[in-house]
Amino acid sequence: MRRTLLVAGAALPLVFPAIARAQTPNVINGHVIAQPAASGLPLALRSIARSQTEPVWVGYTSPARPGDHSMCCGENGYWGSCGLEPRGGTTIVEGSRSSGGGTAKLEGDQSLMILVRVEDKAVQKIRMFSPDCQLDAGGRSIYWLGEVKGPESVAFLSSFLSDASPGAARNDRLSNSALAAIAMHGDPSAVPALIKFARQDPSSKVRGEALFWLAQRAGEKAAGEITAAIEQDPDTDVKRRAVFALSQLPKDEGVPLLIQTARTNKNPVVRKQAMFWLGQSRDPRALAFFEEILGKH
Repeated sequence: MRRTLLVAGAALPLVFPAIARAQTPNVINGHVIAQPAASGLPLALRSIARSQTEPVWVGYTSPARPGDHSMCCGENGYWGSCGLEPRGGTTIVEGSRSSGGGTAKLEGDQSLMILVRVEDKAVQKIRMFSPDCQLDAGGRSIYWLGEVKGPESVAFLSSFLSDASPGAARNDRLSNSALAAIAMHGDPSAVPALIKFARQDPSSKVRGEALFWLAQRAGEKAAGEITAAIEQDPDTDVKRRAVFALSQLPKDEGVPLLIQTARTNKNPVVRKQAMFWLGQSRDPRALAFFEEILGKH
């Protein structure tokens, strides 16, 4: 589904003041147009969208959650430019773990760079990067809004999940990208937003994704929400996703909950999933549990 931006009212004038190099993204094969979002993020985006006849990118920074992580692009541990056009992969690195192709560990500042691709007055993509990443704009312009406060950014990203018309098809790519970006925010409003989507969203895909990203926010009400989903969510696929989310918690938190789930849950699919992830954990407590179960047969 194409997300249409409302453009009612007069367009705001485009102002291009000088901005210090440290405040703008490192861009090649494109140019950056500074346009601070003094009027607020949604209105600034609508103004830019209304004035464009070709695809553009709109970006800003917002405080990131604490932790040793970097979001850039690379392969086999070597970092290079992140291509915005037509697509490019972002690797999220936390310590020595990576969800993409890179294994490098970078020390970045505690901020997050969000970029959205606007075409035909609609947001088509959401990307996130660390401020130290080099971006290849593919010949496109990047309208740079500067720093946006955490609550405003979280609310903006949440709108890609909350504003879908009743009965309309959900754009899964935008929903997943928005949830991932919300999870990387340092503002306290990020966790309640994820909890809301995990509990209330009508889409089982969104509920499952929100549970996954809650697990990445361990220590912030994550375990309780995940176990509640295992017990209460009506969709078995969401329950399976919630069990996987338990495996993403720190072992001292996740392994006991997985054992409890495998031991007591009434759903055989859920018990089987819990045992699978216990096996993957290679934790001595999981081994003791398996020995106990096998000893009964």
